[in-house]
Amino acid sequence: MTVSATAFPDIAPGGPVYRVLLIEDDEGDALLVEELLHDTGLRFELTTRTSLADSRADLTAAPFDCILLDLHLPDVSGTQAVTAVRSLAPHTAVIVLTGLSESQAGPDAMAAGAQDYLVKGTVEADLLRRTLSYAVYRSQTERAGAEAQAVRMRAEENARLERGLLPQPILDTSTVRVTSRYLPGRELALLGGDFLDVVECDDGLLRAVVGDVSGHGPDAAALGVCLRIAWRSLVLGGHRGPDLLHLMERILIAERGTHPLFATCALLTLDEKAGTATLHLAGHHEPLLTTPAGTVEVRAAHGIALGIAPDLCHWPATAIPLPDHGALTLYTDGLTEGHNGTVDGRLGVEGLLALIEQLPSADPAVHVDRLIKETHALNAGRHSDDLAVLRLDWGTG
Repeated sequence: MTVSATAFPDIAPGGPVYRVLLIEDDEGDALLVEELLHDTGLRFELTTRTSLADSRADLTAAPFDCILLDLHLPDVSGTQAVTAVRSLAPHTAVIVLTGLSESQAGPDAMAAGAQDYLVKGTVEADLLRRTLSYAVYRSQTERAGAEAQAVRMRAEENARLERGLLPQPILDTSTVRVTSRYLPGRELALLGGDFLDVVECDDGLLRAVVGDVSGHGPDAAALGVCLRIAWRSLVLGGHRGPDLLHLMERILIAERGTHPLFATCALLTLDEKAGTATLHLAGHHEPLLTTPAGTVEVRAAHGIALGIAPDLCHWPATAIPLPDHGALTLYTDGLTEGHNGTVDGRLGVEGLLALIEQLPSADPAVHVDRLIKETHALNAGRHSDDLAVLRLDWGTG
């Protein structure tokens, strides 16, 4: 039986509408509770059930603000009734209804998770109004506190996990300015499969990597972290170019197990003194070169993605002459595969370059943030992919 607040025309409009579930097998007691709710002056929607079994569908289908629970039901009784209801509706206020002879039943029920208790035969409308209002308020406060704690824990976990994908660059004497951004594509995801890193090696050259593991979810994220850590260890150990990519591919194959994952990546070696950069592409797209004349896509030779054809091992090098001051931007396809503001069109590299031309000159970090914001605005949530951006600026000092 369900009774709506609109069934009582003398109740003044305004104020919250309390969604109440009454679980009571005694028809007379259920009628008294209904009349008392009417006398409280509260606006409410009442659903009445006679057993826990009959209530399960209601508890899982629609949220309630408060559950009025008789402790002696045909299928469950005592604190077990409270525990069962709380397991089905952990964020709903529970007020138990006890008998006059059950002096300890109320406190025991509260210890089991109920917000409050009322003794049948002694309840007046004013007491019910105060008890119900306070129980709902307390339950909502507890829920808000739990959600805030979950957000804090998630933020802490996010910070710990993102250190695996966004490590601190190792820069000793280099004057190159490093700007990096990372955003997982899935809503509420902590990590995605993209990765990036920058280190200055003992030879004084700056080396960088940006990569993208196929797929989404924890397997892709774990493999991305693994490849990022492997890259840093191998490059600091002196491995370069095709040799470095071959070892990364071996690690990928060993770590992916039975999952058909592969990875694209771009390796960059920047020699600021010589004014050159060396690029190796493993299934990845070219970076962008920004000079005083504007931003263009670098023309470079391509090699195959890691894990696609392990025996091929073909990753040609491309030498890039650099101006006295400028920037190289490496990124994953989350920046270009989104929509361009139309129904079916994708942004692509041409759209990205056109967008960059429209952006005012700004600090590199501000520029990258503005670029990501604008691409997301054009996409309007229609395409979801992980995103990693690494910008290296030199000659600005």
